[in-house]
Amino acid sequence: MDELAARGRSNFDLKDLQGLKKSSPAALRAALRRLQAKGRIASPHRGFFSIIPLGYRAWGCLPAEQFVPDLMDHLKAVYYVGLLSAAEYHGAAHQRPQVFQVVTARPLRRILCGKIAVDFVFKKDVKMTPTQLWTTGTGMLTISTPEATALDLVGYVHHCGGLNNVATVLSELQEMIDPGRLVVAAKLAPIAWAQRVGYLMDMVGAKKKTGDLASHVETRVPVGTPLAPGRSVRGAEMNRLWRLFVNTGVEPDV
Repeated sequence: MDELAARGRSNFDLKDLQGLKKSSPAALRAALRRLQAKGRIASPHRGFFSIIPLGYRAWGCLPAEQFVPDLMDHLKAVYYVGLLSAAEYHGAAHQRPQVFQVVTARPLRRILCGKIAVDFVFKKDVKMTPTQLWTTGTGMLTISTPEATALDLVGYVHHCGGLNNVATVLSELQEMIDPGRLVVAAKLAPIAWAQRVGYLMDMVGAKKKTGDLASHVETRVPVGTPLAPGRSVRGAEMNRLWRLFVNTGVEPDV
């Protein structure tokens, strides 16, 4: 562990150890179990380990941002940090997310490592989503851009605390959104996401950011879309600009 730490490594797998120590796999696994029992390492995923500095021993794990990039590399999984976690990095965290949210190109199970929870959201076209690199205290993260984050929030609203919470986050996130880049991101997402995000941004006072998006929606001539997916639109008023059935009330906490 000391040798790996001296090399600047916080995360490793069995192959890394086998290159450093001439011991059998069984002996290495036994040693790892002893280190886990002492709280010196944690295993967020089978076969993948993190070295826990003294300052994080009470957490029982490294912060998610310190092991997720290496874990995704270990799993050879395309990813980006998204949804409420990305919004937090962009300065739009009305309430700190309870879990670290990662969007991946293949389904992965939730990670519970000590006090750290990581949720994975499956998205088939992850590679098409606009992302950026974000510098942390220990390395680099891939996160969705503010514009892609806004669209994902309405696309995966059930992962984001419902429409009220999404509207609240958008009221803060809209300050970082560029209207042109929002249209570029919208062209790579379902048109219903653009309709919903445009309506909600207008609601929270960001109409000056949505003009180009409204033009994009108009050119697509979409069918009427429910604001709240899965709910009946019977009796719902139609917002003609966004071709959206307002089938639920939204009350952002602003």
